Formats: sequence, C-alpha cells, structure tokens
Amino acid sequence: MGKILSLCKYLHQVQLSSLKIHPSWTQKTGTFLNSIKLKWSPKHGQCIKYALSLPIGYGLITFKLNPKTALCAPKVKHSRLVKDDGGGGSNTKFDWKQFFQMLVPEMWYLLAAVIGWDDPPMHRCITAAVAAALVNIKIPLLLGDMVNVVSNMTKEATSDFINNLRIPAIKLMMFYSLQGLLTFIYISLLSTVGENVAAQMRIKLFDSLLRQDVEFFDTHKTGELVDRLTSDIQDFKSSFKLCISQGLRAVTQTIGCVFTLYAISPKLTVLMVTVIPAVIGVGTMMGSGLRALSKAAQDQVAKSTAVADEALGNVRTVRAFAMETKENEIFSQQVELSKKMNINLGLGIGAFQGLSNVALNGIVLGTLFAGGYLMSGGEITAGDLMSFLVASQTIERSLAQMSFLFGNVVKGMSAGARAFEFINNEPKIPIKGGKIIPYYAMYGDVEFEHVNFSYPTRAGQKVLKDFSLKVPRGTVVALVGLSGGGKSTVAALLERFYDIDEGKISIDGVSLKELDPTWLRGKAIGFINQEPVLFATSVMENIRYGRPDATDVEVIEAASMANADGFIRSFPEGYDTVLGERGVTVSGGQKQRIAIARALIKNPSILVLDEATSALDAESEQIVQAALDNVVKGRTVLIIAHRLSTIRDADIIAVVSNGQIVEQGSHDELRKKKGLYWELIRKQELEEEIQTHQWGRPEF
Repeated sequence: MGKILSLCKYLHQVQLSSLKIHPSWTQKTGTFLNSIKLKWSPKHGQCIKYALSLPIGYGLITFKLNPKTALCAPKVKHSRLVKDDGGGGSNTKFDWKQFFQMLVPEMWYLLAAVIGWDDPPMHRCITAAVAAALVNIKIPLLLGDMVNVVSNMTKEATSDFINNLRIPAIKLMMFYSLQGLLTFIYISLLSTVGENVAAQMRIKLFDSLLRQDVEFFDTHKTGELVDRLTSDIQDFKSSFKLCISQGLRAVTQTIGCVFTLYAISPKLTVLMVTVIPAVIGVGTMMGSGLRALSKAAQDQVAKSTAVADEALGNVRTVRAFAMETKENEIFSQQVELSKKMNINLGLGIGAFQGLSNVALNGIVLGTLFAGGYLMSGGEITAGDLMSFLVASQTIERSLAQMSFLFGNVVKGMSAGARAFEFINNEPKIPIKGGKIIPYYAMYGDVEFEHVNFSYPTRAGQKVLKDFSLKVPRGTVVALVGLSGGGKSTVAALLERFYDIDEGKISIDGVSLKELDPTWLRGKAIGFINQEPVLFATSVMENIRYGRPDATDVEVIEAASMANADGFIRSFPEGYDTVLGERGVTVSGGQKQRIAIARALIKNPSILVLDEATSALDAESEQIVQAALDNVVKGRTVLIIAHRLSTIRDADIIAVVSNGQIVEQGSHDELRKKKGLYWELIRKQELEEEIQTHQWGRPEF
C-alpha cells in the first residue's frame, strides 16, 4: 500500500521533461491519485487478484497488486429482479357486478327469446343445453321400460318379443338422436357467446390500460400487462364456455334426475340425498384452498412472462453485455417457481376430483345394495331398479363433471379477477374532459408557480421544490443543469403525465388541471424526447401518428420541415418503407428527425424538446439541430439541454439545481455572473478539449 502512495506522489511531482505529459493531465491525474481510497475486505470467499490501470495518452500504465490481504469475491448471487411484495392482484375478488353488466345484452336477448328469436346464438345454446339435459332425464325411464319388457318375456313368448320391444326401442333411438343434435347445437353456438364475452373483456381491459396514469406503468411491467390481456382472458374464456355449457347441463340433469328418482323410489332417493350434502361440504372446503393456489400460480406465470418480455424487448442490451446465459438463468428460475406452483395446484385439483369420484361411486354401490333389497321385497321392479341405476349414474356423471368443472371455475374466476382488477382501476388523471383553448386564441404563455413535486414511486424524495418559471409566448427557454436536477420532470409535468403536489402550472392563465388532457397532448404541445419510439409500420404512418387525419401531402411537408424528406426518399420504398420494431432499422439521427416531423404535423403552439440531440453523434446532431432551428420560429419552446452549445441562442436560460432555478438570463448574462452556468460551460469545454486533444504516448 505504501509503495502505491509513493508512486502516486512521484507521478504527481515528476518533471515534464522526463515524462512527455500534457500539463492539465498531470495536474488532474495527481489530484485523482491523491484522492484514491482503496478498500480492503478480507471477509468473504475466494480471493482474487486485482490491478490499478491509469490512462496516459492512448496507453495504460497498469500496476498489478499482490497484497497479503486480498480483496475477495463475494459469493452472493445478484439478480436484476425486484423483490415483489406479494401484491399484483393475488387478493383481488372476481367482480360479479361488472361481469353481469357485460352479459346484459346477451341476457336481454335471452329473455326476448321467449317471444321471438332476437338473439339466436344465446337463446339456442341455452335452450339446447336445457333440452339436452331434459332428454337425458327421460332416457333412464325409457331404459326401464325396455328392461321391464325384457324381464316379462318368457322363452315361450319369443315370437312377440320383437313386437313388444319395437316401440320402446324406437323411442329410445329418437331420444338418443335428439340428444346428439341438441348437444351439437348448444356447444357450437356457445362458442360464439364465449368469444363475444371474451372480446368485450379484452377490449375493455386494453382500453383501461391505455387510460391508466404514467404512474401505473412505473410500477407494472409490460410483460405482466400483456399476460393479462392474453393468457388471463383466454383462461377466463375457456372456463366460461366450458362451465356454462357443461355446468348448465349437469345442474339441470342433477335436479331433474332427483325428481325422477323420487318418482321411482322415495326411500332410495331420501337415502341418496342425505349423503350428497356431506360430499358437497367437503368439496367446498377444499375449493377455498385451491382458489388461493390458482391465483398464486397465475401471478407467477405473469412474472415469468414479464421477465421474458423485458429481456426480448431489450435484446440488444442483453447481447451487448453478453448476458444471454444470465437472462436464461433468471427466466428459468421464474419458470421453475411457476412449474412448482402449478404442480401443487394440479395435485390439489387431482385430489379433489379423486375424492369426488370415490364418494360418487360409493353412492352408486350403496344404491345397488339398497335397491336390490327393495326389489327382493317387491317394492320395485327390475325396470325400476334399472331406471334408478341409470338415473343415479347420470347424477354421478353430472356431479363428477361439476367437480371437474370446479377446477376450471377456480382458474377462470382467478383469471377474470386479475382482468377486472385493471378494468375497474380508475386513473387519477382523466384522458378527456376539461377546457379547450381555441386555436385562434392560443398564445402559448406557460407558467410554473411554486411547484412542489415527488414521483409517486419515491414519495419521500422531492424532485421539484418551490419551482417557479415563466415561459413567455413565442420565446425559447432552455433548462440546463446537472443530471438529476429535475429538468426532464418539468417537461413531464407540462405534458401532465403526473399531477403536482403543490403549486400551479398554467397555459395562457388556465390551470393544467382544468384543461382537456387529450387536447393538451394531441394539439397544444409537441413533445420530442431523447429516445423517441417509432412503430413497426411505414414511415408515412409513423409521421401521421401525430395527426391521424393528415393527408399524404401534409405528412411530406412535415418531413421536409424536419429535414427528413431527403433520406426518406432515398429508401427503396420511400415513405412506404416499413420500419422495424421501435424503429431499430434507421439511425439515431433519422429516427429523431422522423419524430420531429411527427410532432410538427399537428402544428403545436408549444414545443418541448427533452434533450432531443444529446444521444446523437456530432454530424447527426448538426443535422437535427438545423431541423429544430427551422421549426421553433413563432412557437413557445421549452428545451431541456445537456450540451450547452445547442442553447446559446435561447432567449432565456434557466439553470436548475436540486429542483430549483438558481440562475436565469441570457447566455451572455449568465457567463458574466460566473455562477453555476459558467461552471457548467467551463466543465464541458474542458471535457471537449480533453476528448479532442491528441496526446503523445508518455516516455519514461
């Protein structure tokens, strides 16, 4: 350690004649070396070697260190996943009220079907399901009649056997055929009803998601939301169709067969009915646990989907850091958790269905024993016992089917609850509603008055503190300052992505909270940020996205104003060229100019540029800056800038630090003050000098 400090001092005090080093480099390197603090941590795991590398000219001086007490690599595994607090709708209940509201159109058609066929799909599938169940109730009685005919036949009366059996057999075949036809009708037509309900839910959910506050998307991953739009709606639709079709028939058959059984033998019916409530009670208790398991499993599936969506959506970042193996490991862990939860759910449902089958088969066995006893006493005939057994088996199949459907009910209600959670979630900031300033009366005066603001996800950290700023009509106002000072937050608040905690933001004297948000974002303000997102469609449609009713000529005019027409026409298909997802097939400068054209096509009175050129190279920056210089004329412009060279001609420059404006004035005025703005300029000039100055390799 002492040798390192000695070497540091030597490098700091060395003469320029012995080392050919730039003077500013020597001074800054000496300061850097004297401020180095090496931390030693001998507590954890396997030790590693390390080195200190210092940049000199275009080379490196590397000091390899082999200390007696080495810095050790920690054994803790890190993950980019944020720990979940267990939320995400796991305790959300199914919204029956909302569900029945969605079924109201179908239900009215059902009621009208008594008089007429107003809605054939809904009427016929319900009618067919009930009719199929009633047919199944009648079949055991017909089978009993056939058994009685067979049992009454003697060997001597075989000649009349066919004649006596013909009528019951024909009736039975007719009922079997009718049963098959009705089953086909209700199953096929119910698919239409199920798709209608699912489509309503999916549209309402997507509409609700689009209306949510930006705060909502700060706390929910895109993959989770897509999972609710796809998997959850699909699970609910499948469960709905299956439970309505099979469940309605099973319930009708069960109720009808109970009456049939009572008509055949009241004693056997009472004996069977006394056992069924106990079976239902046990099943209800098991069901509450299965519902909790199902919700937890679906939440975990959503998490794994979110991990995959994030990794695939940022695949270039993953590839750039060679993190394919790590991402696969993270996804595998989430899938493994999902697998275990679903296996536990499957075991629970299997146990439920297995116990249900044991109970129901026990009921049939008891019926055989008791029925045989009654038949031996002459209380019932062989045909009655046959009818009773078939009806009992019909009830058994219906109850077994209901037990099977119970798992689907649990899964469907859990999926539906997750969908309704977001459907019913009301945003704090409405999408529409409020005042609209007519275009002819729009001047573009913007004012921030004593604004205090904290992001909802960091409520304890104030980003803006008593922030006040006036942006007069037709002027260019630039916000500069260190990163994290709150500059981009000002732009987000002007767009009303968030509501402020205290203070007031107004346009032409009207508070932002009183203005129509759709008009504000769609017509009054044009917003261009550092990393604009383009859609995977044609260039023409990407620009037209700013104003859907714009003509092709207006799109081309906007592109020309943004200096984009030239490179767009150089594409093989010109304006019809389809861009890749998020516009990855065009360069950063081209993407930015398309975004400028998209903002200009709605001819906004206020233009917000949030570091619109900071991510570009020097050549692209000059082209984009030239385009911006063309479009700011006659508009109120708010610029959030990192590179100070781009805002020297601004009418007003406001320096933001720690959520407040500490300096304000023109470029020349602020330079003369030699305050924070002057320090920022000196810092950037020094950085540019270091980057552009070519040093020779030092010689010892």
